[in-house]
Amino acid sequence: MTADRTSRNTASRATDRPGDASPFALGLLLRRAHWRAAAVMSEALRPLGIELRHFAVLIVLVDRGPTMQRDLAAATGSDKAGIMRVVDDLERRGLAVRKAVPGDRRVRAVEITPKGVELFDAVHVAAVPLAERLVAELEPGEPEKLTELLTRFAYGEDAEA
Repeated sequence: MTADRTSRNTASRATDRPGDASPFALGLLLRRAHWRAAAVMSEALRPLGIELRHFAVLIVLVDRGPTMQRDLAAATGSDKAGIMRVVDDLERRGLAVRKAVPGDRRVRAVEITPKGVELFDAVHVAAVPLAERLVAELEPGEPEKLTELLTRFAYGEDAEA
């Protein structure tokens, strides 16, 4: 009787193994997929001398244009101190600049530089073979389907068709 009760109680315990039926399975699977994708992305960034945290800020700057530091923190999931260090790094490398925001001397917007755009484009070129390797085990059409499903999952009703 104790063995039956134990197996029933442990059957739904979260693991990160394939076939996990716990309510945490999807989140754990997404975490593992993120780690794998982040490792591939890091490999593409390393020869260019930047890290994922730097590239995350460049992505926001390319997408939104000049952006206040506090908004960069929110957009990248960073904290205020972390985003300041990243922007400092980007400024030192000439990839971004801080500029005053008209009407508020205390606020600075971060803007990508032409050198930053050049690096941003170079990262995409370097990432192509690594991204192909990342999805090599999928069947034709599955990478696109995975992207579609993850987009709907991540953005819900806000997902663009």
